[in-house]
Amino acid sequence: MTAVLARLAPRTLRGRLSLVALTTAALLMTFLTVAFNTVVRHHLQRQADDELRTRAAAVATTVDTSGPTVRVRESPDDGLLDTNVWIYTGTRLLEQPPSPAVSLTHAAEQLAARGGRDCTTATTTGHAPGRIRLCARPLRGGDHPATVVTALDLAPYRGSADTLLLGSLALDVAMLGCTYVLTRLAVGRALRPVRTMTDQATQRNAVTSEERFGTARHPVELARLGTSLDTLLDRIRTLLRHERQLTGELSHELRTPLSRIVAELDWWRARPRSTAETRATHQVIADATRSMRTICDTLLDDARGGTHTTGTAKVRPVLRRLVEHLDVPDHVTISLDDQQAHHAHQPHQANPAACPEAGVPPALLERIVGPLLANALRYARSSVVVRTARESGGVRVDITDDGPGVPRPFIDQLFQPGRRADPGDGHGGAGLGLPLARRLARSAGGEVSYDSGHAPGARFMVRLPPG
Repeated sequence: MTAVLARLAPRTLRGRLSLVALTTAALLMTFLTVAFNTVVRHHLQRQADDELRTRAAAVATTVDTSGPTVRVRESPDDGLLDTNVWIYTGTRLLEQPPSPAVSLTHAAEQLAARGGRDCTTATTTGHAPGRIRLCARPLRGGDHPATVVTALDLAPYRGSADTLLLGSLALDVAMLGCTYVLTRLAVGRALRPVRTMTDQATQRNAVTSEERFGTARHPVELARLGTSLDTLLDRIRTLLRHERQLTGELSHELRTPLSRIVAELDWWRARPRSTAETRATHQVIADATRSMRTICDTLLDDARGGTHTTGTAKVRPVLRRLVEHLDVPDHVTISLDDQQAHHAHQPHQANPAACPEAGVPPALLERIVGPLLANALRYARSSVVVRTARESGGVRVDITDDGPGVPRPFIDQLFQPGRRADPGDGHGGAGLGLPLARRLARSAGGEVSYDSGHAPGARFMVRLPPG
C-alpha cells in the first residue's frame, strides 16, 4: 500500500504542496459541513416542536377539565384542530385522528402515559412511510387531568435539511477546486525564482561565472537559499583556484628537475660514454627523480593543510647543493656568506662549526629558497649574494641581486599568484615561485618578505624557526 501511494504521489514540489493544501481544506470543510448540517437539523427539529406545542395549546382551549368528567367542546374549526391530535384522560383515549397509523397511536399512548411535556419521533410504514414528530401537552385543573398529543410530518423539514446538505456539498466541491487551482498558482508564482535559479545554473557555468544567486530581491526563504548557494559556489571557486594554483606550482617546480633529466639523457646519448660517466648520469637522474618526489610530497602535503615532516637542516650545505644544481648564466656569480666571488660550480667552503640550523627539513628549505634564487639569477646583472645568519627567533637567509629591482607600484602584488611586474620582459616564469616560497615558509612557521628599502637591486629575506 505504501509503495502504491508513493507512486501516486505528485513528483513536483508544486503538486505536493497543492495536494497538502487540498487535503487540509477537505478535512476542514468536512468538519464544517458536518457541524453546520447537524446544527441545521437540530434547529429544524426545534421549529417542528414549537409548531406542535402551539397546536397543542390551541387544542387545549377546547378541552374542559373543570367538571366531573373531561369534555371536549366543539368549535367551528374542530376539524382542523382534530387533524393529527389525540386527547387522553389518564390513559383513556377521548379523541383521535380519523384512520391513524397504529404506530402513531402507540407512540401517542406512551407519551400520554408519561404525563409530561415530552416529544418523540415515530416511523410510519405502509403506503406513505415517513417520520412523524409527536409532542404531548398535559392539562392540569380539576379532578381529571388530560393530555393532548399532536403530530407533525417531518418530510418538509427533512427536505429542507437535505437541500442544505446538497448545497453545502456542492459549495465544498467548488471551494476545493478553487483551493487547488489557487494553491498551484500561488506556489508556482512563489517557486518562480527557484526555477529562474535553476535555468541560470543550467544555461551558464555557475562555478566560473561571477554572477550571484542572492543579488535579486526574493522572499526571505529564497534569499537565504540564494545566499547559501553563493557561499557554496565561493567555496567551490576557492577550491578550484587552489587546484589551479597547485597545478601551476607543480609545473613550475617540476620544470627544473625534468630539464636536468632531459639534459643528462641528451648528453649521454650524444656519444658513447664510459661506465663512470654512465654511472654519474644515472646518479644525476636519480637525484632529480628524488627531487621531483620531494616536490610532489611537499606541495601536496601543503595543499592538504597538513604539517610537513619534522626535522632540521644545516642551511649552508643545503644552499651549496642548491647552487650547484642551478642553471647559472655565465655573466652572473654567486657569493655565499662572506661575499667571496665564485662561480656557481665552485661554492665557498664555510666553517661547518658555525653553520646555523633551521627547524625545517632540507627538502622544504630547498623549496623555499629555490624560487628566490631562481628569481635573483633571472634578473641579476652580474652578481647574486646569499647570506645566512642566526637571529634571536631563528635563522635568516638573505638573497640579494644587482638587477633592476621590483617596481614600487608592483610591491603590493609581488606575492600574488600569477602576477608579474612586466610579462613582456623576455624572462620566463609564471609568477608562482615567490607566492609558493612564502606559502611554504609560513606553513613551517617562517616568513618570506621583500626589503623595499634596499637599492640598487632586490633583496628577499627568509626567516625560519631555529633547529
